[in-house]
Amino acid sequence: MSFVDAKYIGLISVRLQKFSRKKEGLYTFRCPYCGDSQKNKNKTRGYIYKHKNDHNFKCHNCGASKSFTNFLKDQDVSLYDQYVMERYKAGLTGKMSNTPDPVLPSSKPHFKKKDFDLQRISELNNSHPAKIYLKNRRIPDNKLRELYFCERFKQWTNTQKHTFDSEDNDESRIIIPLKDKDGIFGFQGRTLNPKSKLRYITVMLDDEKPKIYGLDKVDDSQPIYIVEGPFDSTFIKNAVAMCGSDVDIRSLGWSDYIYVFDNEPRNKQICDRISRTIDNGNKVVLWNSEIKQKDLNDMVLAGLDVQEVVRTNTYHGLNAKVKFISWKRV
Repeated sequence: MSFVDAKYIGLISVRLQKFSRKKEGLYTFRCPYCGDSQKNKNKTRGYIYKHKNDHNFKCHNCGASKSFTNFLKDQDVSLYDQYVMERYKAGLTGKMSNTPDPVLPSSKPHFKKKDFDLQRISELNNSHPAKIYLKNRRIPDNKLRELYFCERFKQWTNTQKHTFDSEDNDESRIIIPLKDKDGIFGFQGRTLNPKSKLRYITVMLDDEKPKIYGLDKVDDSQPIYIVEGPFDSTFIKNAVAMCGSDVDIRSLGWSDYIYVFDNEPRNKQICDRISRTIDNGNKVVLWNSEIKQKDLNDMVLAGLDVQEVVRTNTYHGLNAKVKFISWKRV
C-alpha cells in the first residue's frame, strides 16, 4: 500500500461521516455524493479500497465510482494539490498509477528572465507537431510568439533550476511562460503526447509569485476575466489563467474581476468552486442552456463569439445564485 495514499486517506477521513477502517486497504463511510441512506443514518456504503497499485472509491448506494485521486480532488482541493506533489516526488507516476499534474516549487532566482533560450512556436515550420497542435486549437497567431518549444523538457528545466534528479524518459513540451511586469517567474510545460499522464507540469522560479498566467499584460483598470487554463485565456480580452488552486485573487488588489469556470454542470468540484465564488460576492460566468461546449476553446472551435458569450452570461449576487441553481446538475 502506498504510504502517500494511506496518509491522505487519513487526512480526508475527518471530512467523511462514519468513517471506519475495516482492514488494510479497505475503508467505509457515508457517501458524500448521495448522502447515503436517508432511512438509516448509520449505513456506510461508500468505500475506498485498494486495487493493484492504487486506491479507488465506490458507493454501493448511488453507484458513484472513481479513483482516489479524483475522489480527493472533489472533497478537498488543497489536500489534492499536496497529494499530487507527494506522489510525484515519490515517483508514483508509472504504469497503473493515477498521478495528476504536479506543481514543482523552486528557489527564488537571482534575477528576472525576460526571455527563454528556446525557439518560439511562431518560428517553427508549419508542419511541426507543436505548431499543428496549437493551430488545430485555434490559438491566435499573435499568441504563438509568446509560447516556446522544448525538445527535452527535463534537461532544459534543470538548466533553469534543478528540478529533476533523473532526466530519463524525457519528452518534448510546449513551454508557457508565467510573467509579470518584471519578467518571467515560472513556466508550464504542456506535453504533446496524448498518452502522457502529466499533461501539464508547472515549475515556479519564484515561490512568492502567484501561479497565474497573463499578469504581464493584464489591465487592472478594466474588468479582468479569470479562466481555467492559459490557452483559454488567449480567446478573450484582458484574461488571466489560474495555474494553481492556492491563489487568493483578493491579494492582487484588483477591483473588477469575473470568474469563468468550465461548462460542466455535473462536475461537483466545479460546482463547489462556483458556489464559493458566488458566496464570496464575486462575479461569475454561468452558461446558458444552449451552450453545450465544455470550455472556451471548444466554444471557439464551434464558431461561437466567446467574448460576447462571457459578456452576456456574467452574473452577480442574487441573480448569480438563482442562475446557478438552474445551471448545476449535481
